[in-house]
Amino acid sequence: MAQGSKKRGFASMDPEKQREIASRGGKAAHEKGTAHEFTSEEAKEAGRKGGKAAHKRSYRS
Repeated sequence: MAQGSKKRGFASMDPEKQREIASRGGKAAHEKGTAHEFTSEEAKEAGRKGGKAAHKRSYRS
């Protein structure tokens, strides 16, 4: 972490508390009908993009 910076707000919470809050938000979005649900094609494309990005990062000098 950069000198002088501290975790604040959501980032300062323990991971279990973050998951609990995020879960409630996801459930609310689904109930409201505003949540995005990936099709299998969208999910495949997202996986390909993520793999390419991770691969590029791991071999940089």
